[in-house]
Order: sequence, then structure tokens, then C-alpha cells
Amino acid sequence: MDAMVNFINDLLWGSLLVYMLLGAGAYFTIRLGFIQFRHFKHMFTVLKHSRSSSTAGISSFQALCTSLAARVGTGNLVGVAIALYLGGPGAIFWMWLIALISMSTAFAESSLAQLYKVTDEEGNYRGGPAYYMERGLGLRWMGALFAVFLIVAFGLIFNAVQANAISLAMNVAFDIPTWVSGIILSLLAGLIVFGGLRTIARFAELIVPVMALAYLLIALIVVAMNLGQIPGILLLIVKSAFGLEQAGGGVVGYAMTQALINGIKRGLFSNEAGMGSAANAAALATPYPPHPASQGYIQMLGVFIDTLVICTCTAAIILLSGQFEPGSGVTGIELTQRALSHEVGAWGSPFIAIAILFFAFTSIVANYAYAENNLVFLEHENTAGLFTFRLFALGMVMFGAIGKIDTMWTMAYISMGLMAMINLVAILLLSGVVIKLAKDYNGQRKLGLIPTFDVAKYPELRSQLEEGVWTDSRPPAPPKSRLFEPL
Repeated sequence: MDAMVNFINDLLWGSLLVYMLLGAGAYFTIRLGFIQFRHFKHMFTVLKHSRSSSTAGISSFQALCTSLAARVGTGNLVGVAIALYLGGPGAIFWMWLIALISMSTAFAESSLAQLYKVTDEEGNYRGGPAYYMERGLGLRWMGALFAVFLIVAFGLIFNAVQANAISLAMNVAFDIPTWVSGIILSLLAGLIVFGGLRTIARFAELIVPVMALAYLLIALIVVAMNLGQIPGILLLIVKSAFGLEQAGGGVVGYAMTQALINGIKRGLFSNEAGMGSAANAAALATPYPPHPASQGYIQMLGVFIDTLVICTCTAAIILLSGQFEPGSGVTGIELTQRALSHEVGAWGSPFIAIAILFFAFTSIVANYAYAENNLVFLEHENTAGLFTFRLFALGMVMFGAIGKIDTMWTMAYISMGLMAMINLVAILLLSGVVIKLAKDYNGQRKLGLIPTFDVAKYPELRSQLEEGVWTDSRPPAPPKSRLFEPL
């Protein structure tokens, strides 16, 4: 069984997904005119006016925080350490590169999720890849397949992985038994997930900015303490990325391959661009400006914050500390804790444990939100069905906290890889719609207008969209009328 699981994982991540992710990212980067670089400042402009919501949807800021809650988890603290250990410092270079390229992919999937969103029985927005596969491509079976993989990955496996990271970190730092952590995590998560998607969004809005800024501050302190080492560390990362630290040709090729694969794998696990997960949060928002592409800009920013900021913080702490020793067996959360303790003293290990607690716990509740969204797509919106699934998801949190989940990491990568493959095919098939949305949005910006989506301009899309979603009243404009700088 283990051999089969490992074979499938190696097939997905050793060849197929690497080319698909890089290919899709490069395709959208070129077709969208290097949007993540040319319009980098505009992401923050949209963020500045992202607090508007409506009775049907959460605010764009809440959608960003919810997606960051899912993105910023064990991948940022544990995953980066593992990527360094398995792929060397060069893995960080490839993690950066895949994030920069994949920002355009995030734009595509999030814009599509906004465009094809629907309202549920209670009048709340629902949407995501499963919905644009059904409505945009007319392939409900494809959406159902994606939904099943997402429910397994995010609703079950990933939550066990996140809970395991928390319980181990709390055990190492504070000697708290794993079963105690499991019970507390399950109870706290239950209080939030049983409150519904809006409760999850409000929780993420409060916690995510605080935890991200606190971790960034600690990393900046470590960098300030080691300014003289920064040029050497950057050179090491670049040289290692291309195997230039090794001697022989065969060794160079192997080292570069390991850095490439581990950087891309951990990068996707962390920032989720192209996977189709964050698009579920993007669909729940009432965007401002009232245009699907505005959520594309918001979620591009999410990829940047996750990988280029938070993952880089972890890499800097580890590499500057001198605690990174290939072949030592010290990796994962233990390596991150040792690194920070070496730099700031004994309180470094407890700080990482607390950071893991917040990062991974917010991931648990956001992951559940994604799973529920796709459960509704599969027409299991009845109260009894949701109640049962919530109990099962919380049971996986308890299981992950007390169990050994080595195989689950591999299963998580497989389910994540299958999700990504299905989603990448879908957004490539719908790439023409993405280009239309981007041109429409930025065409209005050129005229000095606040971009507003008018479905009447696109009769070919009208039959694919739910009636009323893009003709309902919009949230009031913020006080300043001229919000968006000309191109």
C-alpha cells in the first residue's frame, strides 16, 4: 500500500504537476501581460477599499484573511524547514519563483470563482472551481470530482496534519500531552465551525493580520541582528538553486532537481495558487470595485504575503541561525524552533509553538470552510448532513493530534496534486473568459472609472451566470470617488 501511495506521489510531483504549474503560470503571466508585476501597486489599492460587504457576501478583506488563514499554516513553518532539509537552500529560490509566476494563476481562478458564484438557500454566496467547472464548462462531473478531492484533502487530511503539528509543538515547548491538545483543539474549532462561514470569516479577519505581523516582526529582528550575513545567504540560495554548490555534473543535476521539486511542492502546499482552494474564499466576497477581477487582485496579494513574506521569514531565521545541517535528521518544526532559540534565546521555541498554534488552527477552520462549500455543491446542504460532516472533521483533528501521520503527508500531497491538475485544466479551458475580465477591468481603469461588471456587455456569458448575482445592488462606494489610479 505504501509503495503504491509513494509511486503515485512521485509520478504527480516528479513530473506532471511541475510542468503543469509552471506552464499554466507562465501562460497566464504572458496572456495577462505580466499583471502581477505591472499592477503590483494596484493590489494594495484594491486592498485599501476592501472592507465593504453585503447581506449575501463577506468583505474582500475577510475573503483575503480566510484564504490566508488556510494558506498560512504548517507549510510556512514546518514545510519550509522540510524543503530546506530535502532540497537545500536552493528550494527557497524555486519557492519564490513558483509564487511569483503563480500569482497570475491565482488571479485567473479567483476571478472565475467570483464570476460564476451563486447564492444558496439562505441567500449567501457560494462558489469556487467546482462551480465554474459546472457553469463555465458545463461539466458537473468535473466539478464533483474536484469537490470530492477537496473535501478529502482540506476537510479531513490537512486538518489532521495541522493538528499534528500543533500537538507536537506544544508537547516539545510546554510538555503538554498530545491528547490534551487534541481535545482543546477540537472544542475550540467546534465553537467556530458550528457558527458557519461568516463566523469563520470574522475569526480570520481578527486573528490573521495579528499573527502575520507578529511573525514578520520577529523575523525582521533576526535579520537586523545578522545584516552582515544577508548577501552571503542570498548568494547561497541562488547557487544552490542551480546546483552550483556541488562538484560533479551528476551531483549538480540531482541537487538542482531536488531543490526544484521540493521548492515547488512546498510552495504550492503553502500558497495554494493553482490548486483551486483559495478560489472558494474569493467566491464568497462582495467585491469592491464590483467586478470579478478585483478578487483576482486581492488573491494575488495573498500569494505574495504567504510565500514572499512569511515563508521567507522562516527561511531567513533558519539559514541565519547556522542550525541548518543537511543529513543531521533535524528538520520540520524542531529545526525552526532550534533556529529561533539560537537567535533570541530560550523563548524562541515557545514562540514558534504559539505561532504554530495560531497558524495551524486558523488553517483548520478555514480548511473546513472550503470543505463545507464543496459539500453544498454536492447537494448535501441539509442540516443533518452538515452537522455530521462537522463532527467527522473535528474527529480528524483529534486523530491528527494523537496519531502518527507520516503516510498522511503523502496522501495530502496526492489529493492536493489531483485537485491542482483538475483545476489547472479547467482554468486553461476558461482562459478566454479570464482575459475578457482583465481587459474589461483595466479598460475601465484607463478611462478613470471605477471598474463595474456589466453582464449585458457579454451576452455569451449571460446564460452561464446565476440570474441576479451581477445585477443586484452594490455596496456603497467609499467616501473618495476616484479610487483607482490610471494605468
